Amino acid sequence: MREIYLDNAATTPMSPKVVDVITDEMKNDFGNASSTYALGRKARNVIDQARHQIAENINAKDSEIIFTSGGSESNNTAIFGTAYSRKNIGKKIITTKIEHPSVLNPMKRLENEGYDVVYLDVDETGHISLDQLKQELTPDTILVSVMAVNNEVGSIMPLEKIGALVKSSNAYFHVDDVQGMGTIDVDVKKMNIDLLSVSAHKINGPKFLGFLYENSAINLPSLVLGGEQETKRRAGTENVPGIAGFGEAVKELSEIGHQALQEKYERFQNIILKELDDHHIKYEINGGHGEGYSHHVLNLRLNGVSTTSLQTNLDLNGFAVSGGSACTAGSLEPSHVLIACFGADSPRINESIRISFGRYNTVDEVKAFAQELVKIVQRIQSRNK
Repeated sequence: MREIYLDNAATTPMSPKVVDVITDEMKNDFGNASSTYALGRKARNVIDQARHQIAENINAKDSEIIFTSGGSESNNTAIFGTAYSRKNIGKKIITTKIEHPSVLNPMKRLENEGYDVVYLDVDETGHISLDQLKQELTPDTILVSVMAVNNEVGSIMPLEKIGALVKSSNAYFHVDDVQGMGTIDVDVKKMNIDLLSVSAHKINGPKFLGFLYENSAINLPSLVLGGEQETKRRAGTENVPGIAGFGEAVKELSEIGHQALQEKYERFQNIILKELDDHHIKYEINGGHGEGYSHHVLNLRLNGVSTTSLQTNLDLNGFAVSGGSACTAGSLEPSHVLIACFGADSPRINESIRISFGRYNTVDEVKAFAQELVKIVQRIQSRNK
């Protein structure tokens, strides 16, 4: 049976060139990048090249990029590092109700430690109110943490406007850019971003690798203690092959351009929506479809069809989609994002699936999915009458 993967917001297949780069490095560059002899210097050069490629993509300095084990570590480092190093200024932190668990769970811990965490509301489109943010920005606010693109409904946050507000306060501005990297343009200087987290496996790179951008004016304490790697900011021998692959993945995205990808993904969305419309399937889009959204995510409520039933039937027919965030998919808890957008009593909570596109999806795959989706929904809806 042919398998069609449409859960790219959870993870992405590695680019063939990335695999080649990693394999070549594993075979030929086994030196420790902290060593001063030739093999070590060669490994260091590989890391420096990847760091430059990544820094250039977000308009940062090379020295502002810290390699980590992934988006979760980067988020934890930014949040706990800021909270503990700035508690003399204040203990208020602002975030949103629709953040990733690697942001929300650190916030819960900080609340237990006496920090005042404010969770901004979102409307049914998945966007925050800038007025609410402005009202909550007080002199004792030390951090504002907002994701660039929501991983479940695709809403894009107005980063430049948020950055302008935060700049006029005492707070640092942290952005979880795990879903935004490669799908929207992010300029850390233009947007006044102080801290930014990215994960390699979301952009066709290797798993268990990411980076934290840290503005050169900031010096956060490290969460991982040991040696003096990453200019004493993150201990642990660098994963040279993985970092080389990460740099290659970012290079490929830069060459393609986020606009071209957005146009491709919007075409995919339109194929699915047209198929549903042509067959008079009742559905609702969770979040939205036009401006203000990343088109790589399409979250649909299929009226009267349970998430579990729909996802299972699609899986049995070779289509991989999600019922929500991959980080909470094993939980019995409903989507906190959909609850924040529509309320806990909304039927959308238990009747929605997330479809997410990637670089290697094709029009034929999306058409095959749309046709199968219609068949399954028609069958389930007729059975429920």
